[in-house]
Parts: sequence; structure tokens; C-alpha cells
Amino acid sequence: METNRFETFFDAIIAIIITVLVLKIPQPATPTLAGVLELHTIYIAYLISFLILYNIWYANHNLFQLVDNINNTCVWIYGIMIFFISLLPYFTIWLANNLYSIPAETMFGVIFILTHILYTLATREVYKSNPYNKSLQEQNYDSRINNLPMIVLITGFVLTYTVYRPGIYICCMISIILWILIGRIVRRANNGN
Repeated sequence: METNRFETFFDAIIAIIITVLVLKIPQPATPTLAGVLELHTIYIAYLISFLILYNIWYANHNLFQLVDNINNTCVWIYGIMIFFISLLPYFTIWLANNLYSIPAETMFGVIFILTHILYTLATREVYKSNPYNKSLQEQNYDSRINNLPMIVLITGFVLTYTVYRPGIYICCMISIILWILIGRIVRRANNGN
């Protein structure tokens, strides 16, 4: 499949998911700063989900600048990932409204872990399906440092199930920030951007 067609499809889905996500944010009960601050967990959960979606979109944009075609396996992996990220609005609000709920924390974290794993698999499949693309092969997307966000997420699960219930929520925020920073480091190492 041509990456232009796929990118257009993927961009539209990300835009729809972000729209649904923002529409799920309730209005403050009172038109005051206290009313706005009362919704802080919802805003932080929204920020985490938005950053996940934006980071995937941005990383895809940079990756697909280097390739013209992807294979069916890659399309299927992305399709499965799209399924899971389409659940983000539901689990974001569930978590934000139930911050100390282990099931809500768990589902939010599971979506994040699955998204990270599927994005990593999709990236590897893009590499595998373009073995003669010199500019792609020169990039270093298979760095061990890419596992750091996953380690932080697993730490969040340990915290949530042992001593601190919002552990997944906090570690998701740390993990997405790490994922973004690692992406920047890898891109700069590859081409100075």
C-alpha cells in the first residue's frame, strides 16, 4: 500500500479520536478557577492521551517521509493499534473519574502498553518491508533506549498493585514524556532535526 493513502487514513482517525477525547471533557461545575481546578485529573488524563496520539502521529510522519510503500502485515499491525487507541477516550475518562480505581488504572495502562508494543512492531515491519531503502536503513529506530518507557509503565503497574493506586497514571505521564524525548534524541542522532 502507498504510504500517502495510509497516512491520510491514519491522520483522519487520529483527528477523530482527539475530537472525541476533547468532547468527553466535562465543563466545570462553576465558572470559577476553583471549578476548573476541580477537573485537574481529567485535564492531566487528557494531556497524557493527547500526547500518546500526537507522538504516534509525529513519529509516523517522520517515518513515512522515508518510505513510499508498506506491506499488508504493517497495515494489519497499524489496524490493531488503531483499534486500541480508539478506546483511549473511553478509558481516559474512566480513569480521570476513578483515579484510585485499580481496574480503571489497569485498563488505561494496558492500552498504553499495547499501543507502545504495536507501534514498535509496526516500525520494525516498515523496516523489514523496505530492505533496499538506503535512507531508511541508515536510521536507528531499533535502539535499546526505546524500551525505557515500557520499563516505566511496568513500574507503574507494580506501584498500583502494591503501594500507590495512581501509580499507572503517574508512570503513564512519565513514560509518554520519555517516549517523546527518546524520539527527539533518535531523530537528532539520525539526521540532526
